[in-house]
Amino acid sequence: MAVPARGDGTFWRHRPVAVTGATGFLGSHLVHLLVDRGADVVILERDRVPVTPVRAAWSDRVSVVHGSLEDTAVVERMLGEYGPTTVFHLAAQTQVEVANLNPVSTFESNVRGTWSLLEACRRTPTAASIVVASSDKAYGRQPVLPYTEDMPLLGAAPYDASKACADILATTYARTYGLPVAVTRCGNFFGPGDVNWRRLVPGVVRSVLEGQRPVIRSDGTPTRDYLYVVDGAAANMQLAEALAGRPDLAGEAFNFSTESPLSVLELVEAIQKAAGTALAPDIRGRAEHEIPHQYLSAAKARRVLAWSPQHPLADALEETLGWYRAVLGAGRG
Repeated sequence: MAVPARGDGTFWRHRPVAVTGATGFLGSHLVHLLVDRGADVVILERDRVPVTPVRAAWSDRVSVVHGSLEDTAVVERMLGEYGPTTVFHLAAQTQVEVANLNPVSTFESNVRGTWSLLEACRRTPTAASIVVASSDKAYGRQPVLPYTEDMPLLGAAPYDASKACADILATTYARTYGLPVAVTRCGNFFGPGDVNWRRLVPGVVRSVLEGQRPVIRSDGTPTRDYLYVVDGAAANMQLAEALAGRPDLAGEAFNFSTESPLSVLELVEAIQKAAGTALAPDIRGRAEHEIPHQYLSAAKARRVLAWSPQHPLADALEETLGWYRAVLGAGRG
């Protein structure tokens, strides 16, 4: 039986919610949606980071607990004092290159941080629905595409392995302790607010808006899912809402995808079409340890959650380009 989101938004009104990773790309959009729907949000913040335009929309509308996710006592204090009924765990070290250079810090954040959060939730009776953000990278290299939720988690590189471990920990706490936790697995997010210029979409957008050839680290052929970040945030909320009404979803994982994978060069072409440019990409072909093709089936999310992405690629890219034009300054290209 499908569980659609409650369209009137009453589910979130005055609902106490805790979010880790709130200052990240996905997290900032998730918190924006939550506060706009009336949720009472508390976030865990480790580092003081510059306030982005997306975060500025909600920074004075949330409570903030300062501390490290790996410190279970801090997390338990946050959950105990604020009593959230819904918990979103998005905090992670998300950069593949950083993970390759610093695997231990990545494991500390992504693995230890996850068990710290889950253990704190286990000790918090108010936590009625918990969503842990995993990744399509947890699947690793699979012989068959698209990825489905029943496939084994074969993540081998440091980042991929860390997400697979976090994913398994969520299932462990659900199956062993009855914790009401479910997992999201998404592809690559893009959209307003991403200022990590090393990522493909921000880097390409900035280049073409400045009249520079976009640099492609790979040979341009790797195929990936690209999901508009607002759709990703809404997917996390829809799963949390479903989980609150259906305890049998605990321990389940859900892929969220447009089911329209693109090669790197196809995405660059789509960005340039939206930007009105036609600059020849600078293809470096230097990316290492790349899995050639990764993309997801969202059939389970469509069937069980009645979920579907709400932003076609062309519309999402138009909104994204508009945001970057405003941030970078019109006419710089």
